[in-house]
Amino acid sequence: MALMDRIAQGLAGDWKVTDAATLTENQTLEADVVVVGTGAGGGTTAEILARAGLSVIMVEEGRLYYQKDFKMDELTAYASLYQDGMSRVTRDGAISILQGRCVGGSTTVNWTSSFRTPEPTLNHWADHFGLDDLRPDILKPWFDGREQHHNIAPWAVAPNVNNDVLRQGCEKLGWSWAVIPRNVKGCWNLGYCGVGCPTNAKQGALLTTIPGALDHRAQLIHGLRADRLVMAQGRIDRLLATALSADGVTPRNIQVELKARHFVVAASAIGSPGLLLRSELPDPHNRLGKRTFLHPVNASLAEMPQQVEPYYGAPQSIYSDEFNFRQGVDGPAGFKMEVPPLHPALSAAVMPGHGKQQASNMSKLPKLQSVIALIRDGFHSDSPGGQVSLQDDGSPILDYPISDYLWTGMREAFMKMTELQFAAGARRVQLMHLDSPWFTSWADARQAIAKLPMTPHRVRLFTAHQMGGCGMGSKPEQSVVNSFGEHHQVANLSVHDASIFPTSIGANPQLSVYALSARNSVHLAARLNA
Repeated sequence: MALMDRIAQGLAGDWKVTDAATLTENQTLEADVVVVGTGAGGGTTAEILARAGLSVIMVEEGRLYYQKDFKMDELTAYASLYQDGMSRVTRDGAISILQGRCVGGSTTVNWTSSFRTPEPTLNHWADHFGLDDLRPDILKPWFDGREQHHNIAPWAVAPNVNNDVLRQGCEKLGWSWAVIPRNVKGCWNLGYCGVGCPTNAKQGALLTTIPGALDHRAQLIHGLRADRLVMAQGRIDRLLATALSADGVTPRNIQVELKARHFVVAASAIGSPGLLLRSELPDPHNRLGKRTFLHPVNASLAEMPQQVEPYYGAPQSIYSDEFNFRQGVDGPAGFKMEVPPLHPALSAAVMPGHGKQQASNMSKLPKLQSVIALIRDGFHSDSPGGQVSLQDDGSPILDYPISDYLWTGMREAFMKMTELQFAAGARRVQLMHLDSPWFTSWADARQAIAKLPMTPHRVRLFTAHQMGGCGMGSKPEQSVVNSFGEHHQVANLSVHDASIFPTSIGANPQLSVYALSARNSVHLAARLNA
């Protein structure tokens, strides 16, 4: 029996969806609100504003892909669904950045982990950035509402072996662990969430808020690159955008001008600062693009005695916060431990070594297991984050220097991950580090890890979480927007994505973006309808 596809139905109906690759002449469009980006923030914003009776145009640089396009094929999916074909990196190339570039943004390709913003993080924001209206008790109803809207609940199915190793290791060592909440409905437990859900189980923006907005007469234009916001008399007057070809990359000689009463930028913690920088908007305190955070991720690899098949089953279902806030919010760098899926192409790209060494490692893939550590950055003076700036072609790029403070946290994370894997019965463990051999005992690993050089390009680093760059705060001299995402200097501009986080959060960020964007969009709708 064919699965009912929400997107195909809407496209066959009365949805207003335009592929910019099909435009034949310049366009001028107008709405109450233009929303740039269709990920967790942009989708939420568009749906809430459209349901409030406002006319909305959604602008998305990526293309619209949906169920018919999701073939569980790494080769085509990474090239089409991710920024830079999944080759985006920091300026020095030391950190790989996994980021969606399609309708639904990263919510279309993430691994579905859905955490509330940790209470220590929200209290830190209140205490250090004047964000008292974002205390945990105040945000609770917004988390409740978004969890219902996106069908978020702890994963009720037994974890796959890959994730269960994390649970077993924690239990052996007496460390805390818990089940990860996932935003899925009727999940088939296939494991290929990162290349687009082929069964429409993932309840990301693509199947929830975007259809909700389109059902209420919002318009979506995909394959359209937002170039510049233009100001007139102290307000944003229009957005200038360029249509892209069907390849999703090549600019066409077709321009689209979008006028609105209000503009919401939700183009990610790299894309949003980039757009505002290109637009040369007021930035009297030089805050734009500063304090960008990543949860830089390091990893370890274990060969287990049993079959793991780390490419099947829910990618992430078990986590441990044992070391996340153990030494206080602003103490040594804390980290959250999770498990990544190991699909063949992804594994081949990140495993140390090449040639015969890599071939040998890949031949053992069915028995390999991995643990990752999400380093919590931005809470300490020695963890100021990075900076988004513009390249010669106007595209954004992130500089992210890694301080000794963060390297110390990563070394500790290597220690704990390795200890955990041996406790769970690993035959041998290798760090995602170019100088790491395969260790056959925890004692040998511990001695070696203490001496391994912690330097860029020797340690393999990744991130799927980009935060900050348009940080919120009560004082304009310390921030770009206020607690409602409203720009301090531009009255009809809001930012509704993870770029407004004043630090990283210490958890996968999609639910935090959903909740904050819902809160801020309800506020904005009331303001525009007043």
